[in-house]
Amino acid sequence: MSVAQPLSRLLPRRRTVLRSLFALTVTAFTGGALAHVATTRPAGAGPEPGGGFDEMYRGRHIQGRPAPGEGFDVRVDGRPLHLMRRSGGGYLTPVDHYQSYATPLAATRAAVDELGSAQLALGAHHGVRP
Repeated sequence: MSVAQPLSRLLPRRRTVLRSLFALTVTAFTGGALAHVATTRPAGAGPEPGGGFDEMYRGRHIQGRPAPGEGFDVRVDGRPLHLMRRSGGGYLTPVDHYQSYATPLAATRAAVDELGSAQLALGAHHGVRP
């Protein structure tokens, strides 16, 4: 003779169901948030996929794009900023010869920080004499 168990013993308890739903919800939202973070490029985080950048930084319009050869054409408020490529792969600017930066964007931002409210001179390239 088999004794049938009551229905309440066969169904999961309310606490178990709520824990499972909570865990599922947290997992789904975490996955969605991580997917968003992984696919979103923060503003000003670095060069665009094409290698250039165009942004406002501390009230200045900075632009940069790869130039022929291994150079980089950089402008701060429309005025050229000369970047020098180091043998180690970093970049220098005439604004600060003593600090090397990993990317052209980082070097340009550092130059803007050093310049403050001053403007770059027009056509003032390192080593170029009129």
